[in-house]
Amino acid sequence: MHPDPRNYCKVLKHRLKEEGSQLVTECNQLKMRSPKDGKYYRTDAANTEQVLRLVQSIPSPKAEPFKLWLAEKGDAHRQEARRLRISAVLLQ
Repeated sequence: MHPDPRNYCKVLKHRLKEEGSQLVTECNQLKMRSPKDGKYYRTDAANTEQVLRLVQSIPSPKAEPFKLWLAEKGDAHRQEARRLRISAVLLQ
């Protein structure tokens, strides 16, 4: 884990914005309740596609094992969804 996650996210968002990535502009900030103090804070929020694109943009070699794991899990999920669709068609 980065020693200062908030600053890391700030720097990453700035770098993506400089590169012209639409990912930063597509992320919204929503007020979410903190489990620590119960107060509401503006928090970056994104859909699945945006989160996956964000993970892909992390330049650290330490992120590679996570990227590979995520890709494997995504592929397994895709294959299972395909098997379920085929089963549903065959049962009709």
